[in-house]
Amino acid sequence: MTSSAPSSPSPAAFSVRPVLPIVLENAVVRLEPLEARHREALLALGEDERVWGIVQLPAGGLPAYLDLAYAWAAPNVHVPFVVVRRSDDAVIGMSRMFDIRPEHGALEIGYTWYAPEAHGTLINPAAKRLLLGYAFDLGFERVQLKTDLRNKQSQAAMAKLGATREGVLRHQLRLPDGRWRDSVFFSILADEWPAVREGLDARLSRGLSQAHPEGGAPEHPAGLTKA
Repeated sequence: MTSSAPSSPSPAAFSVRPVLPIVLENAVVRLEPLEARHREALLALGEDERVWGIVQLPAGGLPAYLDLAYAWAAPNVHVPFVVVRRSDDAVIGMSRMFDIRPEHGALEIGYTWYAPEAHGTLINPAAKRLLLGYAFDLGFERVQLKTDLRNKQSQAAMAKLGATREGVLRHQLRLPDGRWRDSVFFSILADEWPAVREGLDARLSRGLSQAHPEGGAPEHPAGLTKA
């Protein structure tokens, strides 16, 4: 008589709502799902070499990069957003929600880039406030961010958001020029989100108050609106 090995228990079902390409908006930015109408503005924005720094675009440059973004876009799979500055409705960058694993309550925010004029402003924290709030409102447990180990600016921005630095995966990605990239991973968990959210909201409120010293700053600058 032979006995079979005991089967491994299935993980408990994790209930999250799907990540959909919807408009997210606060007092600083509006995140619009990537559409064909955005292409020319993004191409113009990406002509500035300062946008990319050490980031290597695929063969074919920015047009090929955008072609992949359009091709990969799918609800609850790969959801790219165009970042629009509310003050003048200018397209100012991009970010995406991807590597979406509903069964594990996990996703990643990345492929983020901005015009140089947005660096060091409220644009990135405002956009991250919307994306993180959307993810955790949907019921996700973990939001991951990663960057090149050489990209000290991105690492500092992730730490300033309140994300936890988890460590480095060596040779995690093969770059277009054939070199290996070591990637630094950060994350925010659902039970950490309230404190991270409070810090982001305070940061945005301070920034907006400084921009409107005589009053007129929105009462709830980081409030999430979905359309």
